[in-house]
Amino acid sequence: MKRIFLTASALALMSLSLSSCGVVGIAAGVGATVGVAAAQEGGLKGATTDVSIRVAITDAWLKENPEIYKHCSLTVREGRVLLTGTVPNPDMRVDAVRLAWQADGVRQVINEISVAKGEGVTGYVTDSWITGQIKTHLTFDKYIQSINYTIDTVNGTVYLMGVAQDQKELDRVLDYARNTKHVKNVVSYVRLRGETPPGVLPASEEAPPPKKTGAQ
Repeated sequence: MKRIFLTASALALMSLSLSSCGVVGIAAGVGATVGVAAAQEGGLKGATTDVSIRVAITDAWLKENPEIYKHCSLTVREGRVLLTGTVPNPDMRVDAVRLAWQADGVRQVINEISVAKGEGVTGYVTDSWITGQIKTHLTFDKYIQSINYTIDTVNGTVYLMGVAQDQKELDRVLDYARNTKHVKNVVSYVRLRGETPPGVLPASEEAPPPKKTGAQ
């Protein structure tokens, strides 16, 4: 057990050099997180995966818009990501969730981010109703694993994020969204299970060598 905690601490220290000062900031508590998780269900492997997810999401936020990192917080446990905080506009909330889903190893994203200033009471109520309707359809459809999806509606545009088991499941989700009353547009950031998120290489895989040009 002692050896496990020493290894966990070493891995935590390694994460300090992975990215910019923003990622270094979150690494302060990584050692304790990994050490505790190593003694819990899932062990060291699960703990280090959660650390990798946390670092990947934070890095993505900083590259997209440092304000996301400033206004949002995340907790990762067994591949489940909890997002909290208050952002100044709905678009920033959408971006925070979208980027969280792109991290390799994420199983679920729980969106608890609130918006400081809405687009008016009527628009907010309509958007909330749309989101609720779609969530209900997904929850009661036995062919859809609703836990793997996050839905955000901004001014009648529905943003779908998550991981679909296959194309058939994704088509069912898109169908529900498109046929919900008051929906103006549907934007899908859903990726298929086993599909590599854009810009991310699967673990243990190296970039393929450049293709040769010229006559074959």
